[in-house]
Amino acid sequence: MIELGMLLLLIAVLIGLIVILKSLRTFVVNALIGLFVLYLANAAAGLGIGYDWPVVLICAFGGALGALMVIALHIMGWAF
Repeated sequence: MIELGMLLLLIAVLIGLIVILKSLRTFVVNALIGLFVLYLANAAAGLGIGYDWPVVLICAFGGALGALMVIALHIMGWAF
């Protein structure tokens, strides 16, 4: 009976790890796209937005939309 419980626990842990790795991959891709958009905007328009922790986190969680939000806030002079 203990072997069956351990097998079920192992299956549950593996399913949990698969779900976490899939969401982590999505997060990393979203972050790279956001930072790439911010890099292109800095290179093309010469905005001079620094890559500090708040900017990186906004781009990581928001992706391209987060990068556009950082750019818009910088242009309006509100932040960054």
